[in-house]
Amino acid sequence: MTHRRPAELLRTVACALALLASADRARAQTETTVGMTGTLEGLVLPGSELEAAPLTDRKAKAVVRVSRVYPHGTAFRYDIEYFGLEPGTHDLRQYLKRKDGSPLGELPPIAVQVKPVLPPGQVQPNKLEIDTGSRLGGYRFLVTGAIAVWGLGLIAVVASFFFPRRKSAVGGADRRPVSLAERLQPLVEGATAGTLSRAQLADLERALLAYWRKRLKLEGVEPGEAIEAMRKDSQAGPLLSQMEAWLHRPGPAQPVDVAALLAPYRNLPPEVLDLELGGAA
Repeated sequence: MTHRRPAELLRTVACALALLASADRARAQTETTVGMTGTLEGLVLPGSELEAAPLTDRKAKAVVRVSRVYPHGTAFRYDIEYFGLEPGTHDLRQYLKRKDGSPLGELPPIAVQVKPVLPPGQVQPNKLEIDTGSRLGGYRFLVTGAIAVWGLGLIAVVASFFFPRRKSAVGGADRRPVSLAERLQPLVEGATAGTLSRAQLADLERALLAYWRKRLKLEGVEPGEAIEAMRKDSQAGPLLSQMEAWLHRPGPAQPVDVAALLAPYRNLPPEVLDLELGGAA
């Protein structure tokens, strides 16, 4: 008994030092803003392997994903991605669980700071101020404006005479604009094939959540409850559920009906969704 206690003490001290070093490496990434993904890399946590807990609480204030796990002595080293649904300080421990079903035990706090997009105390965006600029007037202004309008009209007539507008090959009609479904198709096919990175998948999921939350008028609803409502919606649900499967249940690619997933986006213009995705992980 006397020989075991010093050994246990040494293991505890070593684990604590590893946690401090891990926290020091991840300190620069413990702050983000609402809706923006944050990452904690190389975070050493004691005990058996951890994974993201299923999102069942409708009042959840953050979403957590474990992107990578590495053995680290008797502990594990993690790369964790998260994005906050509400501003404030959140402890990510409540969104994790042991793979083997054992209790979390003495897991140290994993605190992150999620900042609001607006300044503290401001609940509405700043009013748009239009600078009217300096006012011009008088006879000279009228003459100059008339000459400019006449010149532009003359240029338009000459241009239409020498450079007539070309018709498209099909029935003389203009080319059909690209739809949101056509913009999304290569991304969905890339996710199905496993060529889309986790960062790109996370960015696409966040853009879809933001779009459907606004379209279904769920801005005033608790984030967890809003996500549950979006999952159950006949239009928003299919692609969002598939995104969750690609992110939280990695494994061999399963065939999906791309046309059915993209049906709700077929008649939407591409600019309604921010498709600026991050690079490969």
